[in-house]
Amino acid sequence: MSRFRLSQRSLDRLDGLHPDLVRVVKRAIGVTEVDFTVLEGKRSRDRQHKLFRSGASQTMNSRHLTGHAVDLGAWIDGAVRWDWPPYYKIGEAMRIAAVYEKVPLVWGAAWGRRLTDFKSAELASDTYVDERRAAGGRPFLDGPHYELPWDAYPIEKVAA
Repeated sequence: MSRFRLSQRSLDRLDGLHPDLVRVVKRAIGVTEVDFTVLEGKRSRDRQHKLFRSGASQTMNSRHLTGHAVDLGAWIDGAVRWDWPPYYKIGEAMRIAAVYEKVPLVWGAAWGRRLTDFKSAELASDTYVDERRAAGGRPFLDGPHYELPWDAYPIEKVAA
């Protein structure tokens, strides 16, 4: 059992998210080796547009707009950390929680594949990176990002 729990601010940031995603995040905080905070859940179009223009997002059709995505930050020594090792541990907690809750989940460090289909979060990310590089592409790694897959949670695409 983890010694961590979600702060009221993190719980507030889960408002508007799909209940399956909320369940996974709440279960993950109970199994994680690294404390995390909810950075962002449901997002406005204006906010998405700013992130898209800055290059922080690669789409205006983000799952954040419909409450199907969440960003989690590694919370270490009272601040968000951005180095990679903690994000593998949070990814693993999210993978375990998603398997337990029977919720398919896509991680921003393993785009195009379900985190729940792998034996570890690090393996999912390594597979994505290797496949992108083998195809001559550059991987886009967004370690804080988790989303419910389009095929399992279909909605109309958000109009531009």
